[in-house]
Amino acid sequence: MTPEDFLDAVRDETRTPLSRLGSSKSLYADTAGEMEPDAVVAAAIADERAAAQTFETWAEDTDGPLGDAFADAATVAREHADELESATDAESPEASTMYAALADLDGTVARLGGFVGRSLVTKKKADQRTGFFVGQADPQTSRLFRGFADDIDAQIEQASDLLAGQCDSDSDWETAEEAAVEIVEAAYDEYVETLEGMGVNPKDVC
Repeated sequence: MTPEDFLDAVRDETRTPLSRLGSSKSLYADTAGEMEPDAVVAAAIADERAAAQTFETWAEDTDGPLGDAFADAATVAREHADELESATDAESPEASTMYAALADLDGTVARLGGFVGRSLVTKKKADQRTGFFVGQADPQTSRLFRGFADDIDAQIEQASDLLAGQCDSDSDWETAEEAAVEIVEAAYDEYVETLEGMGVNPKDVC
């Protein structure tokens, strides 16, 4: 399997969850129905802070270039959160349960796969947040999220290339794919549970 084949397989298997996680209902779930700029930014800060903590832990557990890659991802996530801090005084909500699922992953191959899964989810959310702030006539914040999406694209490509150096067999690629799908599904399960708890049908894409 090639990195491109791996990404295609993950995207195909998670097409519906990712589509719904990239809808406006995802913002509605993330903000507990507030859909206000402060709440959207606060939710993004919570995501980035949790990502930084997760990737820092992985970096400490991993030697060499892979450890450096996780450390770099943690730095990027911290920088994203820091950039957003000036855009809101709102208190950040609890981080997504997706990060608990990431923390449970063991082994470099699974973690790289999980990293890709998290990145696919976060890319969808960054695109939705970009559109939200375009609609709010806030070009500065929309540019921030557009830049975050570009960072995530680069990370997806890097993680997939790193997997090519770690996967020695079809079984390794399957491990990575399963981990990526697991993380997307963890994010989707939380999305469904949150919306249903608010009396909203999670299956209508808008």
